Amino acid sequence: MRILLIHSDYLEYEVKDKALKKPEEISENQKKGRLDEVLAVFMSVEKVDEQNPEEIVEKAVKEIEEVVSQVKTNNIFVYPFAHLSSELGSPDVALRILKEIENELKNKGYNVRRAPFGYYKAFKLSCKGHPLAELSRTIVPGEAKKEEEVPEALKKEEELVSYWYILTPEGELVEVDKFDFSGYENLKKFANYEINKSRVVTEEPPHVKIMLEQELVDYEEGSDPGNLRYYPKGRLIKSLLENYVTEKLIEYGAMEVETPIMYDFEHPALEKYLNRFPARQYVVKSGDKRFFLRFAACFGQFLIKKDATISYRHLPLRMYELTRYSFRREKRGELSGLRRLRAFTMPDMHTVAKNLQQAMEEFKKQYKLSMEVLKGVGLTPKDYEVAIRFTEDFWNENKDFIVDLTRIIGKPVLIEMWKQRFFYFILKFEFNFVDNLDKAAALSTVQIDVENSQRFGITYYDEEGQEKYPLLLHCSPSGAIERVMYAILEKQAKLMKKGKKPMYPPWLSPIQVRVIPVSEKYLDYALYIAGKLEGAKIRADVDDRNERLNKKIREAEKEWIPYIIVVGENEKRMGVITVRKREDNKQYEIHVEDLIKEIKQKTEGFPYKPRPLPPLVSMRPKFRG
Repeated sequence: MRILLIHSDYLEYEVKDKALKKPEEISENQKKGRLDEVLAVFMSVEKVDEQNPEEIVEKAVKEIEEVVSQVKTNNIFVYPFAHLSSELGSPDVALRILKEIENELKNKGYNVRRAPFGYYKAFKLSCKGHPLAELSRTIVPGEAKKEEEVPEALKKEEELVSYWYILTPEGELVEVDKFDFSGYENLKKFANYEINKSRVVTEEPPHVKIMLEQELVDYEEGSDPGNLRYYPKGRLIKSLLENYVTEKLIEYGAMEVETPIMYDFEHPALEKYLNRFPARQYVVKSGDKRFFLRFAACFGQFLIKKDATISYRHLPLRMYELTRYSFRREKRGELSGLRRLRAFTMPDMHTVAKNLQQAMEEFKKQYKLSMEVLKGVGLTPKDYEVAIRFTEDFWNENKDFIVDLTRIIGKPVLIEMWKQRFFYFILKFEFNFVDNLDKAAALSTVQIDVENSQRFGITYYDEEGQEKYPLLLHCSPSGAIERVMYAILEKQAKLMKKGKKPMYPPWLSPIQVRVIPVSEKYLDYALYIAGKLEGAKIRADVDDRNERLNKKIREAEKEWIPYIIVVGENEKRMGVITVRKREDNKQYEIHVEDLIKEIKQKTEGFPYKPRPLPPLVSMRPKFRG
């Protein structure tokens, strides 16, 4: 069990939504609560606690009593807080332990309040700020639990000393604390996030509410946290994004392959690479052997390249896989909707380059490619911030190259510089989206890898027939597909704050046109219009429910449907349609052929998939209660 104890002037909470499919049953009075002059006890019940729940309760009560006596209060607020641990126990056991702690403390005469279990809650507290006001405790049954296996790269990453700068398009390198961020407020937020390295999320980002309300994506209680379920509309968006990025990379010249999702821990090259990559692994046992689930497509593609005969004429040689899925055991407190997951879909391209010059040429091309890919999903350089990371030696030898990257993006970028190289790469960039909670998430990235061709035995034959080790580039031009969805939704949440209507890019809208008959009498005409749109490969449906017209329009608006058609007597008689366009909120009377032409122009060059739900709204289930 992990406990965070905060002596506070007050703690108050309000239940917002279910976090578990079957949360604790509560009364109306339990949806809000407050205690003044209180010891706030934030608690995470862990898997190891299930070995001896009674012992955990006893030890937790003892620890709480000790702190209560020190801060001299009789008021205790027991608050379930999953973000303290990455190894959570089962909900049933956790609730039982929390209830028993509450009851034990009450029996000892304390004034105890417990926040409901299994809900998202907004909370406010005012920490008193004295030396004993913030304390933490770890409680384990019997012997201390075994430490989690952590790659050496993760440990070193925490120890590594970084030097932070802002680089302008004019080539001026300024220390972060001396840079004037006027007009670059988003860059300032990003720099603070990166330098402080605080990844824990303590409140729900806006995109989570959107993804749940729109029935796109949901949490899956039956799986490990950070593994999600996708409803039909969400699956359509994700699938279109997957197809879009794949098509862009094949068009760029990458060869698509497919590789396994698990690999042998004892493979010599893989074992060494594991300790060079800063990610926690999922471990799978098969008989006496241990395997790990891949966290990128590197392993499979490197092993293919190792076995291939490659000539200098083939270079740069690009290989691509859409990994559904890659797995990283991120800390539980860092998991947050679509932003940070344990299972994610990563478009992963690796390029073989014969030398540093060719690698840098490819790096710049893939930098531009990443900008183009993000533009297609509605994200421009105004929406993301750039980080470029390298050693001091690389900067001294390649200043003009780095400055040129800044000129291409057209605004100042964050620089992270190291005195010496620890990672397998010498140069890396990321495009990072800063969300409504001022948290950042990397989208596109490219790295120049100087180690792994030798580690995996990847070679090519040069002009003289000599076998040489190449350089490798790791590229994801969009980042994880789930993160792209997160960025799209968070951008729309920002626009909503400014009073603007949220919209998907037209090619990504699950339903592009909703046809609404003013009464059942005009249902046939509505179906006819929807049929013409579907025949033109436009996703259209018909709201045939026995509801008021205004309600149907409001619900179509809530789904962000870009075109709403209303048909009645006049439209049927004249052979026209009345269309309300979301982008300008204006109404037009046009022919259906003109609408088809307009939508086709806006979606040209992007992938298409059919409507993900039945054509009649009345025939659709509700996926969330």
